[in-house]
Amino acid sequence: MREANARFYRAFETLDIAEMDRVWAHGEHVKCVHPGWPLLSGWDAVRESWAAIFENTAEMRFTLSNVVAAAGGDLAWVTCTENILADVQGRVSVTSVLATNLFERTPEGWRMVHHHASHVLGSTDRV
Repeated sequence: MREANARFYRAFETLDIAEMDRVWAHGEHVKCVHPGWPLLSGWDAVRESWAAIFENTAEMRFTLSNVVAAAGGDLAWVTCTENILADVQGRVSVTSVLATNLFERTPEGWRMVHHHASHVLGSTDRV
């Protein structure tokens, strides 16, 4: 599952929709929440979102921190902070995003079924 998570970020960084196709499960049960977006349900909607992001992005680089991975049965999840350098439509930005990536074990290996990312609004030092 750690390799599946790494493949997800490689597909994201290389803006490679064919590789993103290989990362994700393709069922109606998959879900995705990009920062500031509504919940996307089903592979078709999720894939369309990646295609739109890739079409409008010149560069995307991730440095992951606070990575925690766990698994139970046929499900595994990774939580992390995505520290992102992006060039979208000529605007360069640096931001931090909290992400949860959920994977299911399939005959073809681990496939993503849920990605939820949200902006960090304040200090994470609170208890």
